[in-house]
Order: sequence, then structure tokens, then C-alpha cells
Amino acid sequence: MDIATILSSKYAGAEWTLDGDDYSGLTWLSDTDKPTKKALEGLWPEVQHETAYVRVEQARQAEYQATTDPMFFEFQRGDVTEQAWLDAVQAVKDANPYPEAV
Repeated sequence: MDIATILSSKYAGAEWTLDGDDYSGLTWLSDTDKPTKKALEGLWPEVQHETAYVRVEQARQAEYQATTDPMFFEFQRGDVTEQAWLDAVQAVKDANPYPEAV
């Protein structure tokens, strides 16, 4: 479990410090109640999924910009077929599948 990632994702705006990687090193500085270790453990699968999803989105965007976006303009000019462009888009999706839902 990555406590810092959980806190950054699910407790945005809260103030805290973390000494090490263990819950015992968490110092809660915000006026709100400090989340329990059990609460953080419960959020971890969701945060892992969200993080993986964002990584896939970033990978897809990079590949779209590098390959399929230029092909779209080639398609518009008549240099490649629409199907070739659509196949390239699908190849990006196939190479970068979204993670299974939690």
C-alpha cells in the first residue's frame, strides 16, 4: 500500500507528513480527522485502479499523437484509407488496454 499516493488522491488539500512508508509515520496536520489505517487500506485497490487507468490514458495519448493523428490528416487528404486510420486507432487501444474495474 502506498500511503502517500492514497492521501494525494483521496485527501487532496489535506495537510500531512509521512516519515517512511508506514502508517505509524503519518502525521496529520489538517483540521479534519486523520484517516485510519483500515480506511486507507480500503481505498488502496481503487487508487491502484485509478493510477493504472491514468497511465493507460497517457500511453494512448502519446501513441495517438505519434501515429494516428498524422494518419487522420493523411486520410483527410486521401493518402490513406479511413479503414487504415481506424485500424491504427484500434491497434493503439489493443496495445494499451484499460485495467479491469475493481
